[in-house]
Amino acid sequence: MYIFSLIFSSSTAPPTVRIIHSGHACNIEEERYTERVYTIREGETLELACLVSGHPRPQIRWTKTAGSASDRFQDSSVFNETLRIIRIQRHQGGRYYCKAENGLGSPAIKSIRVDVYYLDDPIVTVHQSIGEAKEQFYYERTVFLRCMANSNPPVRYSWRRDKEFLSQGSDKGVEIYEPFFTQGETKILKLKNLRPQDYANYSCIASVRNVCGIPEKNVLFKLSNKTASPTIKLLVEDPIVVNPGQSVTLVCVTSGGEPTPTLTWVRNTDELSKKSRLNGGTLTLPAISMEEAGVYSCVASNNVGNPAKKSTAIVVRGLKKGRFWITPDPYHNDDNIQIGREVKISCQVEATPPEELLFSWLKNGRPLRSSERMVITHTDPDVQPGTTNLDIIDLKFTDFGTYTCVAVLKNGGIPEVSIDVNISSTTVPPELTVPRGKSPMVVQEGDTVDLQCLVSGKPKPIILWSRADKEVPMPDGSLQTESYDGVLRIVNVSREMTGTYRCATSQYNGFNVKPREALVELTVQYPPVVEPVFTEIRQGLGRAFTLNCRVLRAHPSKVLKYEWKLGTRLLTMGQFDQRDETDYHVRALNREGYGEYTCEVTNEAGAGACRFLVTGRAYAPEFYYDTYSALWQNRPRVYGFKLQWTQQNPLSVDRIVAYRLGMKQTGQSRWWEQEIPMEGAIAKGELITHNLTELIKPEAYLVRLTPITRFGEGDSTDRIIRYSAPVNPHLREFQCSFEDEAVCMFTQDKTDDFDWTRHSAATRDTKYTPNTGPSSDRAGSKQGFYMYIETSRPRLEGEKARLLTPTFNVAPKSPYGTVTAAPTYCFGFYYHMYGKHIGALNAYLRQKGHSGSDSSLWNLVGNQGDRWKQAKVNIHPIASFQLVLEGIRGPGIEGDIAIDDVTIEEGECKDPPPNSKCFFLFIPGNS
Repeated sequence: MYIFSLIFSSSTAPPTVRIIHSGHACNIEEERYTERVYTIREGETLELACLVSGHPRPQIRWTKTAGSASDRFQDSSVFNETLRIIRIQRHQGGRYYCKAENGLGSPAIKSIRVDVYYLDDPIVTVHQSIGEAKEQFYYERTVFLRCMANSNPPVRYSWRRDKEFLSQGSDKGVEIYEPFFTQGETKILKLKNLRPQDYANYSCIASVRNVCGIPEKNVLFKLSNKTASPTIKLLVEDPIVVNPGQSVTLVCVTSGGEPTPTLTWVRNTDELSKKSRLNGGTLTLPAISMEEAGVYSCVASNNVGNPAKKSTAIVVRGLKKGRFWITPDPYHNDDNIQIGREVKISCQVEATPPEELLFSWLKNGRPLRSSERMVITHTDPDVQPGTTNLDIIDLKFTDFGTYTCVAVLKNGGIPEVSIDVNISSTTVPPELTVPRGKSPMVVQEGDTVDLQCLVSGKPKPIILWSRADKEVPMPDGSLQTESYDGVLRIVNVSREMTGTYRCATSQYNGFNVKPREALVELTVQYPPVVEPVFTEIRQGLGRAFTLNCRVLRAHPSKVLKYEWKLGTRLLTMGQFDQRDETDYHVRALNREGYGEYTCEVTNEAGAGACRFLVTGRAYAPEFYYDTYSALWQNRPRVYGFKLQWTQQNPLSVDRIVAYRLGMKQTGQSRWWEQEIPMEGAIAKGELITHNLTELIKPEAYLVRLTPITRFGEGDSTDRIIRYSAPVNPHLREFQCSFEDEAVCMFTQDKTDDFDWTRHSAATRDTKYTPNTGPSSDRAGSKQGFYMYIETSRPRLEGEKARLLTPTFNVAPKSPYGTVTAAPTYCFGFYYHMYGKHIGALNAYLRQKGHSGSDSSLWNLVGNQGDRWKQAKVNIHPIASFQLVLEGIRGPGIEGDIAIDDVTIEEGECKDPPPNSKCFFLFIPGNS
C-alpha cells in the first residue's frame, strides 16, 4: 500500500560537490587548502566518487590536469559520478577535478591529487678509473658501482657485500655517496685502490620503506679481476655495397667484456625493418630494398663502462628518376631551335652509389663521342643527382635526329636507364591553352571534374598544377601536382575547392625556357545550408507561434525558392528576395496543427530543409535529490521515502492534470502504476512532494514519473531509491553498515593525522599487511564493507584517525520544543582489533556548544584476537551531538583496526557486552 501527500514549494539550488574514495587506496590525507591526496600503488584500481547536491540535478564531469602538460586525460572526460581506472599506471597520476553544474550560479569544483607509487627493478652500472703515479712504484685502480631505480616516493638505497651490509665509515676502502647533481636518484659505492677482498658479490637494495606494501627490490653484481667493459668486432666490410633483392648478413661478435655483454642492432637510430631477422649478434636482411639502405650499428652493453658501438653502411645500388630538358641558345632572345645556333641537351639520373654512375650518348642508335662541335660534359660524381650535357655548337641540318642518353652503374647488375630526345625542325617550345568551354567549369558538389590544359610543341613537357593563390593547397594536400597529359582530375569535389587553378610547363622533358601558364576557373555549386536543421517546439492548444528558417550559405545564392509543409500538405511557397530567411506564422494552434513542419529551400544544386516538430508533450519532471531526511522507518521490515520533484517548463504546454507514477523493485519486471492528480496550474520551480510507504527493506526501487496533459503523456524521468539507514532530524534510531559509498554521511575529521578507509575483504589486498585486519565484514560476508585504519608506512606510532557520525538533533520532550531532561540513547558498534601492533580504539561524544570538550565514552587497547566483538555505551546528550570513533596507530604495521554496524537507538542499552563501559553523562545547559 502506498500513501501519498502533495506539498508545493519553490526550490532551486546551485550545485555543491564533494569527493569520496574507495578502491585500493594506500593512504588519504589532507593538505593545505583542503586538497586531498590519494595515494595508490601502480596496478591497483582507482575509484573516486563525486557526491553532488543541487536542483535541478547537476551534470557531473571528471577531468584531469596531469603531472606533465602533454599528458591530458586521454581516457577523455568522464561524465558520471564514479571515476574508475583499472590497473592505474604512473603516468595517470595527477590532479583530478570533479565539476558539477546545473545552470544556477557558478559550477562547483573539487579536486583530489592522485599520487601513484611504484618501484622499478634497480640497475647497477660499473665504471673504472685507472691511474699510474710517476716516480712512485704503485698502481692504483678505483671502481665505482652506481645503483639506480625509478620510483615514487624517492627510493632509499643500501649496499651489501656478500652478506655484509656496508655503510659509510664501516670500511676505509669503501665510500658511499650520492652525486650532488642527482641526489636521491642514485647511490654510488666507491671502492678505493681496489684490494683482493673487494672482489665479491655486491647487492644493491632499493626500498620505498614498504609504502603501499611495495616490497624492496635488489640486484646482484659480481665484481672480479676479470670485470671489464665490452669490446666487439664486426665481421663485415664497410661499406657494404649490394644489389636490390640480395640477402645481407651482418655479424657482430664480442671480443671482450665481463659479465658477458648483450648485443643489439639499430639502423640510423631507428627500429629495424619488420622483415629483418636477428639471432644474437647476427642480423639478416633478406631481399634488401633501396629503402633499407643506411648505417647499421651493433651496440654491446654489460653495465660496465660505456657501451661499445661499431657501425657499417649498407649501400643498395640503383638508378631512378631519369629526366631531360632542351636549352636553346642562351645568347639569343629566342626560345626556338635554329640552324647555326647552339642547343644544349641535358640528362639527369639519380644513382647509388653516385661514384659508379657512367653516362654515354647515342645519335640515331650509334655511339657519340665528344668533339669540337659535339661537346659532352658531366657534373661532379659527388653531386646528386648526376647530370650530363650535350652541347651542339653551330647546329646544322645534319645534326637533326634522335639523341639517346644512357646511364649505367660501373659494375653492372642494374638495368640501364635510357632517355630519347628528338632534335628536328619540328622541335619547338611549348604553348599552353585552355580548351573552349573548359573555363569556367561549373560542377555540383560531390562530382568528379577534369581540369584541362592543352599543351602544344615538341617534346611535350610535364605540366605542373597549383592554386593561383600559392598558399592554398591542392585537393590532395600538396602545393603542386604533376600531370603528363595536362589533365587534373578531382574526385568528389567540395565547395572549398572553388577557385582559380594554374597550369604551367616545367623544364623537365621539355624546353628549359620561361614557363608557359594558363588559368582555369572552377565553381562548385552546392545546396542551401539552413538552420535550424531540426528543433522541437512544445506548445499548448490555442497559442500562437512563429517558425523561422534561415539560409546560411548556398551557391548559386540568387535563385532560391522555399516551400512550407505540414507532413505532406503544402502550406505556402515563395521565392527569396533580399532576405535570407522565411517565417511561417500559426495564429492559434489546434489539434490538427501538431506534427512535423518542413521548410524546403532549393537552388540548382539541390535542397536544404529546416524541420520543426510541434508537439504538446509536457517536458520531463526533474527529481529533487537533496530532500532532507527523505527516508524514514516506522516499522522493522518496511521503510518510507519522501519523493520530491519540480516540473521543467510547466507553462510551455497545457496544464498538467496528473502524473503517472510507476514503480518496480530493481531486478524485477513487474511494474506498479498509480495516477497522482494535480489541482491547479504548476508554477515553475514549485517543489512537489509525494510520500511513498510500505517499501520493503532493504530493497531498491526504480521510480518513473510521467506528466499527463490533455495532449497525452509527456516525457518520463527515472530515478533509483535505495535503502540506507535513515538519518532523522530528531533521532529515534540510526543504523550504518557502510555499504553505501556515502557511508551514511559519516565524515573524516580534518584535524587528525590520517583517514579511515572504507573497504571490503573482497577488494582489500591482505598481502600488504598480513596477520592483521578482518577477513570479512561483521556479518561474515567477503563482499560486505567496513571502515578500517591502514597502519602501513608512512603511518607513524601514535598518529590518529577520527571518524565522525552525522549530527543528530535530540528529540524534544516538552510541547515548547525544549529538552526538559537528558534523553538516553544506546550507542553500539562492532570492532575488530587483531595484530601484534594494535594501538587503541576510543569513542567520544561531541555536543553542540561544547567545542573542544569531547567526552570520553569507551576505550580499548591492544590485540583482541581475530574476531568481531560488540561494544555498547549509554549516552545522555542534551544538545545536538556527534559521536567520534578514534583509531590510534600502534608500534608497527600489523595494527589495522576495523569497525562495522554502528547503531544508535533510543533507550537504555540492553545486555551490554562484558567489555563495554557505560557512562551516564549529564551536562547542564540548553542546546
